[in-house]
Amino acid sequence: MIELEVVILSAVTAERKTTWPRYCSPVYVALSSSIIYIYVHYSTSHSPLCIFQLSINAFDYNCHVDLIKLLKQEGELFRLRKARQKMSELFPLTEEIWLDWLKDEIRLTEEEPNREKVYELFERAVNDYICPDIWLEYAQYSIGGMGSPGGIDRVRAIFERAVTAVGLHMTKGQTVWEAYREFENAILIPSHEEQKLLNTQLERIHTLFRRQLAVPLMDMEATYAEYEEWSEHGVPETVIHQYKKALQQMEKCKSFEESLMVAEPPKLAEYQGYIDFELKEGDPARIQITFERTLAENCLVPDMWAKYTTYLDRQLKIKDLVLSTHERAVRNCPWTMGLWKSYLLALERHGADHQTVSDVFEKALNAGFIQATDYVEIWQAYLDYLRRRVDFKSSKELEELRGAFSRSLDYMKQDVEERFGESGDPSCIIMQIWARIEALHCKNMQKARELWDNIMTKGNAKFANMWLEYYNLERSYGDPIHCRKALHRAVQCTSDYPEHVCEVLLTFERVEGSLEDWDVAVQKTETRLNRINEQRAKAAEKEANLARQEEERAEQRRKAKSEKKTQKKFQKGTRTGEKRKAEQDDYQDEWNEDSAPKRHRGNGDHTTDEYMETETGLFGRNAPPGYKPGPPGNKKVQQAAAATPQRQKDDNPELRNDNTSVFISNLAYTLEEPESKLRTLFETCGPITQIRPVFSNKGTFKGYCYVQFESPVSVPEALKLDRREVEGRPMFVSPCVDKNKNPDFKVFKYNTSMEKHKIFISGLPFSCTKEQLEELCKSHGTIKEVRLVTYRSGKPKGLAYVEFADETQASQAVLRMDGMDVEGNKISVAISNPPRRNMMDKPGTSRPMSDMMPRQVYGSRGRGRTGLSLLPRSLHRQSAPVSKVENGTAAEQVTASSAANAAGEPKPLSNSDFARMLLNK
Repeated sequence: MIELEVVILSAVTAERKTTWPRYCSPVYVALSSSIIYIYVHYSTSHSPLCIFQLSINAFDYNCHVDLIKLLKQEGELFRLRKARQKMSELFPLTEEIWLDWLKDEIRLTEEEPNREKVYELFERAVNDYICPDIWLEYAQYSIGGMGSPGGIDRVRAIFERAVTAVGLHMTKGQTVWEAYREFENAILIPSHEEQKLLNTQLERIHTLFRRQLAVPLMDMEATYAEYEEWSEHGVPETVIHQYKKALQQMEKCKSFEESLMVAEPPKLAEYQGYIDFELKEGDPARIQITFERTLAENCLVPDMWAKYTTYLDRQLKIKDLVLSTHERAVRNCPWTMGLWKSYLLALERHGADHQTVSDVFEKALNAGFIQATDYVEIWQAYLDYLRRRVDFKSSKELEELRGAFSRSLDYMKQDVEERFGESGDPSCIIMQIWARIEALHCKNMQKARELWDNIMTKGNAKFANMWLEYYNLERSYGDPIHCRKALHRAVQCTSDYPEHVCEVLLTFERVEGSLEDWDVAVQKTETRLNRINEQRAKAAEKEANLARQEEERAEQRRKAKSEKKTQKKFQKGTRTGEKRKAEQDDYQDEWNEDSAPKRHRGNGDHTTDEYMETETGLFGRNAPPGYKPGPPGNKKVQQAAAATPQRQKDDNPELRNDNTSVFISNLAYTLEEPESKLRTLFETCGPITQIRPVFSNKGTFKGYCYVQFESPVSVPEALKLDRREVEGRPMFVSPCVDKNKNPDFKVFKYNTSMEKHKIFISGLPFSCTKEQLEELCKSHGTIKEVRLVTYRSGKPKGLAYVEFADETQASQAVLRMDGMDVEGNKISVAISNPPRRNMMDKPGTSRPMSDMMPRQVYGSRGRGRTGLSLLPRSLHRQSAPVSKVENGTAAEQVTASSAANAAGEPKPLSNSDFARMLLNK
């Protein structure tokens, strides 16, 4: 091996250091405040990189693995053995690493008469994890040495340990049993002179068969058939009974084994279910082997080790098994404080000597916990152990306990605070325990008071609970004088709950003090509480000022946003010609749409925000179907006369109360006497204060109104009337909220998640009713709700949502109903999965006309100055493709004209439609 001299130049000094192993490139290492440069030459070997990294951090697991792989490739057998040895001292090795190491060592010692080194290595391997392959390799290796004195007995002993350790492994245990039987068959002596010995060997094989058949293993039927063929006298009844019992147990476990076969590593969830099953069954041996199998593939899961060790501590309580498992747990997960704490308790529980417990504790301190509180807890566990072994009549153990307490405080202050920036013990629990031990067991109140003075100087004097803890200590083991001093100091220093401390002081003086003591306590408490109240008032005033400033800033932001929107609208409006503005104004005057208020509406399951617009959709606001403007006459005059006082009533804000009101929309324009009809409909919900139908300037009803109740309790009852049919149209009922005052208010949310318990049906005949659909679906499960999707006018869309009790019933309904024929229509059924909502689908988003009409395609030279197209106008009219109904509200946003065409009713264009088409040319 070539080593190169390395020169280390420090920022402070420059000196030549000892030689380092060869390395492949320059390395720059930062140590403390000095920058050290390590210059080395290139080499063809990459293993020194791993060696250098391990010299910095010996606990780098992946670096150990990489180094072993590199050394194996290079054929460096001596260094390879050393690297494996070093890694095995720090970590348990996996099955693969152990098998590679064992096979290499077996090849190296083939010519050596001394096989004990390999036996020692096997013993270390089987102690890391319970692995059938390692045990099988161990037994087979031992067979090679059965020619030596006592060799056969040693082989049998190893096989017995193997079947005890892994014979219950349901998938791999069979190989160990078979190897054991083959070994016994191989050493049979068919000699008449040795008939007695032969009978003994045959009985061993019979016993192995019987023991194996009593264990639930995969493919145990083949073992039973082999035993039937091998045995000359057949299978005994007792063996058959045990075999059937094991077969039944195997059938119970078969589903868990099959799930493990198909699962991807590390299979933690599958193993967890297997463990829970075995814990219910209660067989300790099977529980143990299941835990061992789990940990072999999940060795870095601390919770699994904790669960296993807890079971062993509480159920089996076998010393060697418990302690070895605890040791394996902390070797696999050394960063987990809980495992070290359990290990210390187990050592004490099983009577381990003091030096062993101390050594384990020192290892725990060097394990590298991930948080400061872990060190506090491990110190507490060790100090508890020391306190339990102290005979307070003797000074030796007591001095050791006091020394451990002092060391723990120094360790927290130096090591822990330096690493984490905090001690991890802000409440000074360790010092509190020490003070109580001094007061209770040692009768040393002077030391206890010194400790509490130290506790209070660490920032705990402002907490009432800390003073009360000290006060209770003085009450239990001190005297009234020190109790009074402690409470007076508490009144002056406490800032979190001063009233409570003051009350404790006054109560103490009532019981213990004189009149003078009472007067002093009252004066001090009143002075302190007055000062506290002044501080709280100032803090509240400061907080109120900050809140007011924040509200002012928010109001300024809202105003700026509103002004920006207004400016954009004004700029957009100025771009349109005067002629178009005039025509639009005329059109608006024609229909008397004078700034209808906006209200949020829910549209069933997949809700949307709706505006007061009719079925013509985005091209204009036409009257709903059935509306025929009547000739001017007495009726219209009466409506106009009735509307005048109503509008005056609406304009009075003192009479309005949105908290007790609901907003009614989607009513027919032709509804006569809406106030009386709605009063009759809503008076069942509660006493009504007023009903405010909204009329146009010409006295015609605009299709919406407000119903105000006397009590807010009536509002939820009124909302239940949502979508109640009124003269052939579904009436929409929603909470009454002014969007100008509450721009961010939303009643419903647009559902974009899959609803697995609900199905979406499309392609229904328009004549299908809710009762017919419920009758069609009830055979597939319990139906909670059926909703037929309609237009605003009440016309069906041929769509429906059916909600079942659970996901399973909905899935069965999809499988059985999809493609079903209903009154000559083939329906489509799927799980309800609404599409994501586009921004242009939201109310308040103005969709430009260019999105509604097909875009003009210009040539390579762009649009001409005249703006005229040389193509015939008819060629610009592109027929929209037939949209497939989607699963969700996106399918419900089809325009009214498309719906009318789909229903076979052509929709004539209105004057406004022609006007807009003309303006776009």
